[in-house]
Amino acid sequence: MPVLEQLTTVVVDCADPVALAAFYQRVTGWELTYSDKDFASLSAGGTGAGLAFARVEGYQAPKWPEGSKHLHLDFTTSDPDRAVEELLALGATRPAFQPGDGQWVVLLDPHGHPFCLIPATTD
Repeated sequence: MPVLEQLTTVVVDCADPVALAAFYQRVTGWELTYSDKDFASLSAGGTGAGLAFARVEGYQAPKWPEGSKHLHLDFTTSDPDRAVEELLALGATRPAFQPGDGQWVVLLDPHGHPFCLIPATTD
């Protein structure tokens, strides 16, 4: 029997937890459950793991695609083109390097973390 049962939260290191939580709150619609200058968290409402953001002094963003990335998040969307357009308007950027032969889109959040948009399947 496994010792760990469920992933509850993914914590992302960053320079400004409040700002990064606000970005992800806008793009996911998730509830902001806690926020101070050093830590902020979002809840997906019981549908999966939440996201949290922790301040790291001297934080340096990962470099995409070269260098090491700290982590990346994958999100499904029923309308990838619209999602890309809205995310870019909210402060995400689209790097030139796009692996996967069009199967997904890589964007960078305002702190430089890569995240992928994957078309939702209707199976």
